[in-house]
Amino acid sequence: MPSLIDVVLHPERGKPSPEPLPVSLRPLARFGIVVWAIAVVVTWALWFVGQVPGTAVWTCVAGVALGVIGLGFVHWRGWR
Repeated sequence: MPSLIDVVLHPERGKPSPEPLPVSLRPLARFGIVVWAIAVVVTWALWFVGQVPGTAVWTCVAGVALGVIGLGFVHWRGWR
């Protein structure tokens, strides 16, 4: 087994890097959209009774919109 100094000075002598694992980003994007959509409903209800400002609702709406954009980007790029 090569020493640490040998590996640092000559990285080509070390073990090859493993292949990256294929990861699907679509379920992650969908999960984020669902979480933001639930947050929209909760903050809207709290805004309706006067507990949170309207900016909280719009923040959650922006989260849903960005999630949809991200899901479209993942689909457009062809990432699993």
